[in-house]
Amino acid sequence: MIPLSDDAGRRRRFPFVMLVLLIANIAIFAYEVWLGPDAQDLVFDFGLVPYRLSHPSYYGWEALGQGYLTLFTATFLHGGLLHLGGNMLFLWVFGDNVEDRLGHLGFLFFYMLAGVAGNVAHTFAMADSHVPTIGASGAIAGVLVGYLLLFPKARVRTLLFLGPFITFARLPALLLIGFWAVLQVLSGVTALNPLSTQPTDIAYWAHIGGFATGLIMVRRLSKPGRR
Repeated sequence: MIPLSDDAGRRRRFPFVMLVLLIANIAIFAYEVWLGPDAQDLVFDFGLVPYRLSHPSYYGWEALGQGYLTLFTATFLHGGLLHLGGNMLFLWVFGDNVEDRLGHLGFLFFYMLAGVAGNVAHTFAMADSHVPTIGASGAIAGVLVGYLLLFPKARVRTLLFLGPFITFARLPALLLIGFWAVLQVLSGVTALNPLSTQPTDIAYWAHIGGFATGLIMVRRLSKPGRR
C-alpha cells in the first residue's frame, strides 16, 4: 500500500517546515551519494550506534557526547533511495496537514521529538548492536499517528498491489496507518526474540518509539479550535 494523496481538507498554512525537512533530507542523501565509499564513515560518525550509548566505556567516554548527538543526526541520514523515498513520500502526504494544526515551530518540535524518542527506544531495545541505525522513520511514525488523531475521518488515495493486480483506492487513514502500526509492533516484538530469523536491518523499535511519542504529544501541541 503506497499513499499518494489525502483529503484531510484545506490547509490554512503553507507547510514550509515540512518542505525544509524534505529538502534537507534529500540534500544530505545527495551528499552521501557524492561521498561514495567514504559515506560509510559519515554513517558511523553520525548514525546511531546503540552500543556506543549503552556501553560508553567500549568506545571511550569522550565519544559519549557524540553518541547523544547521533540521536538527532541519525534522523537525517538514509541508507538508500528506497529508504529515503518511502520516508519522504509519507512526509509529503501527511506532514503538511499535521503542520497546519501544530503550527510551524510546533511541527518542527514534534517531528524532531518523535525522531529522537524513536532512536532512544531503538537503543534500549537493541542495546548490544554495533550496527549504525539511520533514517527519519521514527519522526515519520510520529507524523503518521499525529495525522491519524487529528484527521481520524480522512481518506487516503492509495496505490494497491494485490498479487498480480495494481489498482487505486481511497482507504480510511485509520485502516492504512493502523495496519502499518500493528505490523511494526508485531515485527518489533519478533525482532527481540534471539532465535528469530527475521532480518534486523529495520529499526522497528524506532518506529514504535516515534509512534508512541506522537500518540502522547500531538494533542498537547495541536492548536485549539482548528478544524
